[in-house]
Amino acid sequence: MTAPTKPLVLITGANQGIGLTSAHLLALKSFHVIIGARNIEAGEKAVTELQDQGHSASYLQLDLDSQSSIEAAIAKIEKEFGYLDVLINNAGVFLDHLGLPKHELYTKTFSTNVIGPAVLTEGLLPLLRKAKAGPPRIIFVSSAMGSIALSKDKTLPWYNLEAKAYDASKAAVNMLVVNFDRVLNGEGKVFAVCPGKVATNLTGYDGVSLEEGAARIVELAVNGEKEESGTFTHKDGSYPW
Repeated sequence: MTAPTKPLVLITGANQGIGLTSAHLLALKSFHVIIGARNIEAGEKAVTELQDQGHSASYLQLDLDSQSSIEAAIAKIEKEFGYLDVLINNAGVFLDHLGLPKHELYTKTFSTNVIGPAVLTEGLLPLLRKAKAGPPRIIFVSSAMGSIALSKDKTLPWYNLEAKAYDASKAAVNMLVVNFDRVLNGEGKVFAVCPGKVATNLTGYDGVSLEEGAARIVELAVNGEKEESGTFTHKDGSYPW
């Protein structure tokens, strides 16, 4: 069993975009970063980049649409480390614009955005409860588009955007935050974070920089023990549920 002296963080979907940027920023803050990614080649490439820069990182094959993959990933973390300090549920999809059959659209969106992260987090709770770097922190990357209160505001630029599946999935993610905060009951901190509209593959590379999008995620991973648990925030404040 490996026992790194650095804080240990797992980031899902960490081979690109906000996840990869968060990985680099946390590595700079002396975290050992576990790169969770479905694509083995992409995940190992991300780890090699970090290691070539002198950082501590490892790869974890993880497909959130597969129960067996999730179970294997949890078992690997338990075997190699025996604990986890921070979990960042970053992986997600936006499929509403692809013209998929509706059942397929909702099934795929919820499988990756909600069901996978829920099952992964549930399975990792015993390891998170053994966190060594302060209380465990669980961060769900959400979206302002998942706020039920904001979704009724006709002045917002995304009000008329056709994104029912994505919006509903992020509202469900927010409910996961509330429930895992209830379950931990003060043993750890659980947060929903909106990175804003970030220039990634998800947005067609339209939005703020990756570093700006990852800033609040990184802040909570590093200093989340000092913040109120069960909150929905962005870099400039909070959002209503």
